[in-house]
Amino acid sequence: MRSKECFSKFSKNLFWDVDMSQADMDKAPGQIVQRVLEYGEWNDWKLVLSYYGLDKIVNVCKKLRTLDPVCLSYICAISHTNKEGLH
Repeated sequence: MRSKECFSKFSKNLFWDVDMSQADMDKAPGQIVQRVLEYGEWNDWKLVLSYYGLDKIVNVCKKLRTLDPVCLSYICAISHTNKEGLH
């Protein structure tokens, strides 16, 4: 799936502040992953997971300055990663 096609399938309220003509999944993966984890719906999660893959999502989460504790626990649980390895 291409970047624009994937971006267009996210919940409309998730990226209300993003100009869809400029949207690119590869330019700011941290912003996309964090917003989907913290505010997205299940279908948004499935989209981001299918686009990036779990390994890339874990690597992106390692670089985030903040992440909601529930989201952090979820990523650690599904990736078998230690919380200390992420933050």
